[in-house]
Amino acid sequence: MSRPALPSDAAFRRWGIDPVWSRFVDVAGADGVVHRWHVLDRSPAEPLTTIICVHGNPTWSLYWRSFVERFGDRYRVIAVDQLSMGFSERTPGVRPFAQRVDDLGDVIEALDVTGPVITAAHDWGGPISLGWVLRNTDRVIGVVLCNTGVAVPAGRHAPNLIRLAAAGPMTDLVCHRTRVFVDGTLALSHGRLSASAREGYRAPYRRAGEREAIRDFVADVPFDENYPSAAAVAEVAEGIRALRMPVLLAWGAKDPVFNDDFALDLAARMPHADRHRFPGVGHLVVEEADVAAVVDAWLGDRVHGAPAVHADAAPATATAVVVGLAAGAQPVPVGAAGRAVEPIWAGLAAHADDMSVGFVDGATGTSTTFSALHRRVMGIAAGLADLGVQPGDRIAVLVEPGIDLLSTVYACWRAGAVTVIADRGLGLRGLGAAVRGAHVQWVIGAPKAIAAARVLRWAPRARTIAVGSLDDLAARRTPMPPEPAPGDPAAVLYTSGATGPAKGVRYTHGQIASQRDALATLYGITAEDRLVAAFAPFALYGPALGIASTIPDVDVTAPGTLTAAALVAAVDSVDATIVFASPAALANVNRTAGRTVSAADPRLAKIRLVLSAGAPVPIATLRATARLCPDAELHTPYGMTECLPVADIELAVIESVTGDGSSSAGVCVGAPVDGARVLIAPLGFEASAAVQALGAGATGEILIQAPWLSDGYDQLWRTQHDARPRDRMGATWHRSGDVGHLDADGRLWVEGRSVHVVHAVDGPITPVPVEVAVERLDGIDRVAAVGVGPPGCQQLVVVVEDANGADGLAPEPLTVRVRDGVEHPVAAVLTVRALPVDIRHNTKIDRAAVAAWAADVLSGGRARRPW
Repeated sequence: MSRPALPSDAAFRRWGIDPVWSRFVDVAGADGVVHRWHVLDRSPAEPLTTIICVHGNPTWSLYWRSFVERFGDRYRVIAVDQLSMGFSERTPGVRPFAQRVDDLGDVIEALDVTGPVITAAHDWGGPISLGWVLRNTDRVIGVVLCNTGVAVPAGRHAPNLIRLAAAGPMTDLVCHRTRVFVDGTLALSHGRLSASAREGYRAPYRRAGEREAIRDFVADVPFDENYPSAAAVAEVAEGIRALRMPVLLAWGAKDPVFNDDFALDLAARMPHADRHRFPGVGHLVVEEADVAAVVDAWLGDRVHGAPAVHADAAPATATAVVVGLAAGAQPVPVGAAGRAVEPIWAGLAAHADDMSVGFVDGATGTSTTFSALHRRVMGIAAGLADLGVQPGDRIAVLVEPGIDLLSTVYACWRAGAVTVIADRGLGLRGLGAAVRGAHVQWVIGAPKAIAAARVLRWAPRARTIAVGSLDDLAARRTPMPPEPAPGDPAAVLYTSGATGPAKGVRYTHGQIASQRDALATLYGITAEDRLVAAFAPFALYGPALGIASTIPDVDVTAPGTLTAAALVAAVDSVDATIVFASPAALANVNRTAGRTVSAADPRLAKIRLVLSAGAPVPIATLRATARLCPDAELHTPYGMTECLPVADIELAVIESVTGDGSSSAGVCVGAPVDGARVLIAPLGFEASAAVQALGAGATGEILIQAPWLSDGYDQLWRTQHDARPRDRMGATWHRSGDVGHLDADGRLWVEGRSVHVVHAVDGPITPVPVEVAVERLDGIDRVAAVGVGPPGCQQLVVVVEDANGADGLAPEPLTVRVRDGVEHPVAAVLTVRALPVDIRHNTKIDRAAVAAWAADVLSGGRARRPW
């Protein structure tokens, strides 16, 4: 039979294929007919094993060229062109699903594949490859699936694009007689395909006679049980439930064909499967994202086993330093045998009969007693269970900060549900991405929030509960559900998104309870304390700690608008002894204090503890706050969404260590808190290698351990893998993303984020010491130090915020002052009216955006800011 003419070597190279990979193989089928297959086949002399790659419709082996390139020097990698597809022989008649499974087995046998096999498949290649896997479970040691499916997920219908293409006469028109289906598939890449790649995908399908199998594939999709291939596909769908080898689902989240619902369906059939979700990536996920790199790490960890760990000593170049627990000790996991863990709501339950005020809503002035709050929480928890909420169900909590938020979150926890808490501090787009990516089964919120979740398709199939119906739910008086265990999932919280897309962070009940206990121990919190939480998520700790709390009247998307009057009103409403606020919030409190609040205000004199976190806190802000709260200790706990607290320092120690609060060494955040450990690892170390600790004074990446460290990232296998390396003793650490060093006294100094390190010719430059040095200069409050140019030869550029200045090159006098104040060569000094900061804290500078803007300005572009 015919087949498309094989491309020239030049064409193959243009498409990213080495011509030596391309070959033909004659394969005798089960029916005795010999067919000629085209494959890409690359192998070293002694491969680790074989990776078989199976494309879908209407692509060909070109789709897997990144796998052949990356793995071909270690594995034998075979990417097949299915019969009648790509440059393989065009065969007569339709080849139904079961026959294509047979075909795959025939070509694997003909290629003399021996030993263990790993399969990788996309689109229709997924069920076909799984059909072969089920017949060869003794040979398959790993399965990779990309945007595919074996069944239409419950509660939805088949993909609209496929249904449209399969609609009677449309099938032949769009799939066979025209190139609409081919071009439509390429369009699903959201513009990420190069012109040469588009040319390559079209090459085997230029003429109608070369596209018959594209039509036949679509016609073979079993939309119901009456289709010829329905039974065979259903057998595979059920059979994979018994698979036990490692499985990775690498998924493009913006695929309108095989969307997240199909990934969830596969995960339900294979609960042991690992998942890595690529936000913003479409159907052709292997083309649009570096899936091969994720698979490479996954194979090393899951299929071939984790790297060996060794007990030998750290390098002799420096004395290794690990600060925290005693040498060799490990944090005790919460919930370990023999250790009692009180549930998150234990502090609230202890006040079940307490008629004193437990919470005050600063925006409305309404209050509730501990007893009423406890009764409401337990009633809603029972009502949720009665409504059908199951343990482990994910619930998006789209509720404004206040009594309803506290009641909802604690009720969900008591019911065993997992709260997905994505606050408005992420912005509307970030909030939507978080809810959509979490795959919630339920949404609780105000009518507007529920409408947004529906209209914007954040959770189109989730069941909804209006926040206004919570009291009715609590009044059902149904039995309480069983209490969740410490190891059960409790929450998915989201990072601020200040240094990239916000990531979902998973917490168990035990980890949140341990975090509560760590805070209580660190700050000596007792039942006599009362809390003002100017950062709304922190208000959730009030009931957990068993203390009265309030949220002041402030826009949660703009914490920097908190006024002194609003803070004093909040303090007065609960007779507060503790205040938690972001650096931006405290700065505005101090700016507005002179108009409404005196330093001798007796209400502020009752404050014993002020906490500020989220970003480095200027010492001027701490000193001004100390004047307003004369009897308070000023603390700046260090931590992150993944783990809080890690370290802590108070104003008096800052002043004793740095004098004026600044240092060319960075920002001192104090010693690790009890139970936490800190290790400094070399900059840019490989996650697959055993971590080595650097000596005192050496700058590197900050790694942490603590019993309250989060469970990991949600649906981001590679991110999780890279963020949790192991040391030479086999202990797991969390890669914080920050860089810094430990001093000789065991105090931690933060020097910035690892992604913001300037990689100059003479070595790495961390941004915070540069920024601190410039902020010492008179008249300069906020600065961003960024790198411009290729890594390895980046130039240091300093951008100074000047609300009254112009965007662009700084005046010469300012440039001279900055260069004189920094110990590194400064290529340029720019000014900008406002630096971009995150919504949640109003403090974290988006240095990546600043670097891009600076590069544009310095290359002669317009000085228009993109933020």
